[in-house]
Amino acid sequence: MAMTTDNLIALKDDMIAFIEGHGMKRLPGYVTEDVQAVLWEDVENPDSWKDFVEMAKHSGAVFVTMSEVTLDREGLEELMEQAQEINFPDEEANEMIEAQMLLKHAGKVGYIQLGFVHQGVVFLHETTTEWYEHYQELVESVEAIQEILIDDDADGDDEEL
Repeated sequence: MAMTTDNLIALKDDMIAFIEGHGMKRLPGYVTEDVQAVLWEDVENPDSWKDFVEMAKHSGAVFVTMSEVTLDREGLEELMEQAQEINFPDEEANEMIEAQMLLKHAGKVGYIQLGFVHQGVVFLHETTTEWYEHYQELVESVEAIQEILIDDDADGDDEEL
């Protein structure tokens, strides 16, 4: 669920207070995409995370996993370098412009994941900002282009032999 705010830090604080107010603990942990999970879907309700926590409590969960991502300036600068390498000499490439625009969000929380397990099933609630979704798309795009370039280099090396 994408939020209109550009920093989820206040929401994170509200989530912590709400979870603890329900007598539950927070487990600092991220549930990876490798784990089969049920994703909470209620995009119309910006407070759906409260319903999610109440569902966890109702199901008997004693803790909720909680993870957040803060945009790291160093990581973003590394992404900019990668984008520059794949687009050289074009310094006005889309990837470069998008990465530079994301600099204003450095240090902000852009993603929060809540989770709980019930009867062996992992349930997740994710909250993101629009800029974080753009960041993720940019990372995936740069990685895909790098893979293509690496594959092309590997194919070229085979031909020389």
